[in-house]
Amino acid sequence: MPGLAAPAPRQQANTMSAEHLAEENIWFDKYRYDDAERRYYEQMNGPVSSTPAGRTQTAQSVGCTAGEQSELVSRINSLELENRSLYSVVEDLRLAISKLETRVSQLEKSPAGGRPTLAAAAPCTKVEVKKEEVEDDDDDDIDLFGSDDEEEDADAARIREERLQQYAAKKAKKPVLIAKSSILLDVKPWDDETDMVKMEECVRSVQAEGLLWGSSKLVPVGYGIKKLQIQCVVEDDKVGTDMLEEEITKFEDLVQSVDVAAFNKI
Repeated sequence: MPGLAAPAPRQQANTMSAEHLAEENIWFDKYRYDDAERRYYEQMNGPVSSTPAGRTQTAQSVGCTAGEQSELVSRINSLELENRSLYSVVEDLRLAISKLETRVSQLEKSPAGGRPTLAAAAPCTKVEVKKEEVEDDDDDDIDLFGSDDEEEDADAARIREERLQQYAAKKAKKPVLIAKSSILLDVKPWDDETDMVKMEECVRSVQAEGLLWGSSKLVPVGYGIKKLQIQCVVEDDKVGTDMLEEEITKFEDLVQSVDVAAFNKI
């Protein structure tokens, strides 16, 4: 155009590049390219996860599989259970300590001049106790002002005597168990001509307190000789087998020997 100056070459180049960029729409569709790129890498490496620092890491980069995740969850659960049990133990210990502290505070508050406890009296030996008892006895013997000890001793002696008499009377009324025995004697004659009836009469003629004769019979021995087998009941404290043998063998003309065939306690 006449009257206008022609544009400079540099200014003309800038105007052309601006017009060219205005016709391009790649910058307006950038989010589509970003999404396509993200889906491509997710398919190759797995889903992405954001870190606290704002960075993204794939599941493969973390290196944690499904089995490892389940194991981790189980370990966390076991740790929680262990933590609960430890918490209960700690609570029990805390209660025990509080009880001990309360008891110690009570003992500290008790007066120092009170009665001695068992722990304080434990070091006392037997010799010291005996010495104290002797000293107490000596103090009791020395009574300057007189007392009623003699009257109390007399009453105690009277009561003890009455109780002994009652016990003796009760014991006397109680039946006493008498020990008895059953004895079977074999009385042997000299020969077959011995009068066995007379010999039995002689044996039964032995009498003593606590002796009771029983049944008898003649038992053949051999060669026409018979022995007298006689039974008796005796009180053990009053009659013995030695006494019976001695008394029966006194009939020397009829009795050769006396043997104990059986002896049983009743």
